[in-house]
Amino acid sequence: MQLLTLKDFPDYELIDSGGGMRLERFGKTIISKPDPQAIWERKAPVDVWNKVFAIFRNGKWEVSKKIPNPWIVEFENTKLLAKLTPFKHVGIFPEQAVFWKMTADIIKNSGMQKLKVLNLFGYTGAASISCAKAGAFVTHVDASKPSISYAKENMLLSGLAENSIRWIIDDAIKFTTREIKRGNLYDGIILDPPVYGHGPQGEPWDFYKNINQLLLNCKKLLSPKPIFIIFNAYAISSSSIMLSHLLDDITKGLNGKIEYGELTVQESYSRRLLSTGIFGYWIK
Repeated sequence: MQLLTLKDFPDYELIDSGGGMRLERFGKTIISKPDPQAIWERKAPVDVWNKVFAIFRNGKWEVSKKIPNPWIVEFENTKLLAKLTPFKHVGIFPEQAVFWKMTADIIKNSGMQKLKVLNLFGYTGAASISCAKAGAFVTHVDASKPSISYAKENMLLSGLAENSIRWIIDDAIKFTTREIKRGNLYDGIILDPPVYGHGPQGEPWDFYKNINQLLLNCKKLLSPKPIFIIFNAYAISSSSIMLSHLLDDITKGLNGKIEYGELTVQESYSRRLLSTGIFGYWIK
């Protein structure tokens, strides 16, 4: 088990946390939003917290300083739009940059041509864009049409051609079932499923009820020589050990290694670590 801690992302900073809140900087914009696990005391003084541009409170953003909405945040060669969404986040999950870089490096160093990557629950597209920029052809699946539109904006902003990524609005299990029938295979798979959700036709998603079927489908979609499976989860009442066992189930007979643990971000003010979710991955 290990900790993966975000590093080398100049356009993002977790300044402090505590009192049920996070204080973060995206580009030049400082925001504060709820984090129910941050029940400890804040380390930064009040004047640092008062520098906030916008705070998510009582179910909405309260803007205290004029900011562009959206605005651009950069990570290496990728540009992403940050927006004050109704869901308390800004459309960018910076802790995932650990995997944006990891998958890009694996693709670049694989020596393989025309790699195919499947990104399930792809949301606003940072992982898909990173893989596409590294040379892979990516199929990006999400149940939300607005999220797909958001991801397309990020793709074009990052300088990729419109046909660089295959966009699919669909339920993950339904789509992977059809892909099996079509005989499509993938060299890398990324999964970032929520605990609960629904497909575009109202199909229910329950992590604990549906993840085994989805992973079984993913196993059938692996090419003869796959190079990675990245598996993230958040807000679930299970440890990363569970993810490692699930990965072990679908990678039997494949040479490679499984790692698992917590994704963390380090505060700039006190150097404390904030856990943002759990992960498991298999790499060749």
